[in-house]
Amino acid sequence: MAKTPVLTPQSDDFPRWYQDLINKAELADNGPVRGSMVIRPYGYGLWERMQQDMDARIKETGTQNAYFPLLIPQSYLTREAEHVEGFAPELAVVTHGGGKELEEPVVVRPTSETIVNEYFSKWVQSYRDLPLLINQWANVVRWEMRPRLFLRTSEFLWQEGHTAHATYEEARDFAAHIHRHVYGAFLREVLAMDFVPGRKTAKERFAGAINTLTLEGMMGDGKALQLGTSHELGQNFAKAFQTRYLSKEGTQELVWQTSWGSTTRLIGALVMMHGDDSGLRVPPRLAPVQAVVLAVKGDDAVLAEVRRIGETLKAAGVRVQVDDRTDVPFGRRAVDWELKGVPVRIEVGPRDLENGTAMLARRIVDEHRPGGKEPVAIAALAELLPAVLEEGQQLLLTQARARRESRTSDVTSVEEAVEATAAGGWARIPWASLGEEGEAGLAEHGVTVRCLVAEDGAVPDADGTPGNVAFVARSY
Repeated sequence: MAKTPVLTPQSDDFPRWYQDLINKAELADNGPVRGSMVIRPYGYGLWERMQQDMDARIKETGTQNAYFPLLIPQSYLTREAEHVEGFAPELAVVTHGGGKELEEPVVVRPTSETIVNEYFSKWVQSYRDLPLLINQWANVVRWEMRPRLFLRTSEFLWQEGHTAHATYEEARDFAAHIHRHVYGAFLREVLAMDFVPGRKTAKERFAGAINTLTLEGMMGDGKALQLGTSHELGQNFAKAFQTRYLSKEGTQELVWQTSWGSTTRLIGALVMMHGDDSGLRVPPRLAPVQAVVLAVKGDDAVLAEVRRIGETLKAAGVRVQVDDRTDVPFGRRAVDWELKGVPVRIEVGPRDLENGTAMLARRIVDEHRPGGKEPVAIAALAELLPAVLEEGQQLLLTQARARRESRTSDVTSVEEAVEATAAGGWARIPWASLGEEGEAGLAEHGVTVRCLVAEDGAVPDADGTPGNVAFVARSY
């Protein structure tokens, strides 16, 4: 009789597989208010690791962390017309406080461009105050009609950067630096994520921006997910809030601005890009637990040895956890760690101890090592593990890239693009052949232009640059 799978197979029902994994890997639960979520310790541990790495990269740019209020006067949002129009359907508005109706309703922060500019206009007086580079780690609320844990929730965690510069060129270059050297490098080097970097079309641009740079990833079902964005705001908010500076020449000038953000959506992306039918596969550089040492049985000598191995690996710089819960069946524990995607399991039983070996189980494998299990000398573990972990890190990136490349088709018409995305992939089409009319045609079939990319694969300087190619897909 066939064993019932722990998770719904991806090929049977990808959304159900995703929900199963979030639940069984103990990443999150639905919150009490529709669209809210409770991030469980294992899921939050992933976010903490993401935060730490990204925060360091952000600070390397000279950006400093600050904090702005959660509650924003509604009048602030109305000062920039495109911005309020873009966010109006998602706003949560507070009308009462302290038992009384408020004189002015306040909006629960959907994003902070408006309140940041209220204070930038006070803090920026002369060219000596520029560039002003601020980031905050916070929560935001955007009322979500079709919630899905991590991907679309009414409240989520993120970082949002806001900067003010003396010139258009400085702001443009800073937004591009964040896009490439903070977000792009982090996704590739830490999350082992493959992505297409590009420029959003005018239709898909952030409300109030003059340009949005994006990083688009292909998930396991062939749909796209936006992994992070960096926006050139031009002078739109500076005009609305009169954010000016005295130039070296003694003239009053409006600042040029950027904003950029990444969210807990990255946890959902991690699940859908790297997960398989056995659960998560966490990139070793990210993993809060890189290796777990399991005692197969409650033998005193075995328990002593797994604890010793744990200490040895910890001293070697491996993030390790010892699982000596021998009152829980070994098979169940092994499956739980597999679900959580810990890169390496080291299993030790009485027979292993006699042989001076441990069973090394790799979570990240390919066709060359399908089982992922091999006996290894206990004495060699500390020396061997760093290479095993690094191999797993690179393999995840290679597999994600291979999936995207094999499931991306070159097409020449809207009809062909719709057909390619219906088959579970992406399509590339010349922007000159598609244009805004073709983009509207795709939208009728639930397909969007994810980004524009230059002929040589770089990020284009303008929508209409000759040779631009549009990547189109169904998306989350």
